This record gives sequence, C-alpha cells and structure tokens, in this order.
Amino acid sequence: MVRERGPGADAEAGGGAAHRAGPGSVREPLGPGDVWRTPERPSAAWRRLLPSLGFYAPTLRIVFRSSWLAARGRYGDAEWVEASRGIQEAMEATGARCEVSGLDTLRNLDGPAVIVGNHMSTLETFLLPGMVRPFRPVTFVVKQSLVKVPVFGPVMRSRDPVVVGRRDARSDFQAILQGGKAHLDKGMSIIVFPQTTRTPVFQTRQFNSIGVKLARAAKVPVIPLALRTDAWPLGKPWKDLARIRPERPIRFAFGPAMTLEGAGKAEQTRVVAFIADHLREWGAPVEDGR
Repeated sequence: MVRERGPGADAEAGGGAAHRAGPGSVREPLGPGDVWRTPERPSAAWRRLLPSLGFYAPTLRIVFRSSWLAARGRYGDAEWVEASRGIQEAMEATGARCEVSGLDTLRNLDGPAVIVGNHMSTLETFLLPGMVRPFRPVTFVVKQSLVKVPVFGPVMRSRDPVVVGRRDARSDFQAILQGGKAHLDKGMSIIVFPQTTRTPVFQTRQFNSIGVKLARAAKVPVIPLALRTDAWPLGKPWKDLARIRPERPIRFAFGPAMTLEGAGKAEQTRVVAFIADHLREWGAPVEDGR
C-alpha cells in the first residue's frame, strides 16, 4: 500500500512549537502502509527555478530555530521530528521526489534495534528522524565535531547521541559498544553509518561491522538501511554546500529486522548485500572491491 502525504503542508514549516516532547506529541508516521512517496502537488515556481535557494533558505531557518530552542532546553523529540519533516518538505518543494519503503519494519518492532545504513550526504541526517522517531525513540552515532560545531551542536547534543572521536579506531569501537548498548538497554534505537565519511560511492569492503557487533552485544535486531540522497550532493570546498539536484530521486529502503546468530557474519553479509543491491537498482555507484 502506498500512502501519500496530502496537500497543504507548508514547505517552510518545521521549526516546531516550543515544547518538550511528551506522549502523543510526536507527529504521526509518514503513512499507514509499507511504502510512502511524495505526492504530486504544486509548489512555488521560483523554488523549482532556483532549487538551491528554495531549499537552503527554509532549511537554514529551521536549523537556526532548532538551535535556538535546543540552547534553551526546549528542543524535544516533537520538535526534532517537526524540523525533519520541514526540511523534507523544503526539498520536495524544489521538485525532488522521495520514496520510503520498509516502514512496516519500523512499525512492527517490539523493542529497540540498530539501524545500519550507508552514508551518502547530509540529507539523511536531517530526514531520518522524521521517518524513524514516530515509531520509537532513536538517536545517532556521530563524530565529536558535530556536537561542538556552532548552531548544529546544541541540536545534536540535545539528542543524546553516541559520540566518537574518529581518531582512534579502538576507542571509537569501545565508545559505540558501551554507549550504544546503554541507549539500547533503555529502549532507544541507534542509527549508525559504518562508513568513515559521506561518499556517493558505496564501497562494500570499507563497510565495517560495528553496527552488527553493537546489535549482537545488546541482543537486539539489526535493520539494514539503503539510501540514495545525492539530490543534496557533496560540495567543494565545503561538503555541506552544493547545488541541489531535484532531478535525482531520494530513496530510503529499510530492510527486514534480523535477529543475530553466532558472531553475526552472515547478518553482516546480508546487510551489505541489501544496501548494494538497492543502490545498483537505483543507479548509484557500488564498488565491490573484487
């Protein structure tokens, strides 16, 4: 079943009301079915003619408002989801189209899980909260610089992420296992991108098994996540600033939740294969390293 969001959503909305998240205060999931697609609806002509301006202007407004709320302790899950949906709507208003599949995987979870995905651009960091949090609490594994950077730092700190330094692999491994397990034990799912950096090319040999190892340690399922988000490509010299490409479809696919057996090697292979197969189907580059 495909569920489309109805018209009337303001592409510049999403800053969120100034209140803490509480029971029932987080927005509803994208739809009741397994697949959701952006509906065809009119948007301001200038946003389609100038997609970069049409996206960055409302997105910056949402980010600055979120930072203002977070710095004052007024940025909860409801505000996070509202901001995420607002940024998604800003991207869609430029003419970009988004498809999310596997929502039933999230809907049918009876506890926390580790979501393991490829990391293509900044866009997934903004959009995933609006997809996952309506079903259950979630946070990210993030590098330390993201919790210290101006503006975005207060927002990220308010999400109680698992923080890694990205300087010493052994220390990062322990931080993810210890911090991630503590969050999972409290019922909070974890999103982890095993690639060391954002990249448009999925290199299967570089996709480490930290997510599977975390799921094994915490005795929770692992969910593979394939995504294509190069509608917001990596820029030069600043990765976060590039020409928006609305003609490139945005894709998210959540795979089935897998219960780990043994050391998790079979599940790691299935995670990598799920991501690689979807990326190939979507026309994104994959390097097998063979």
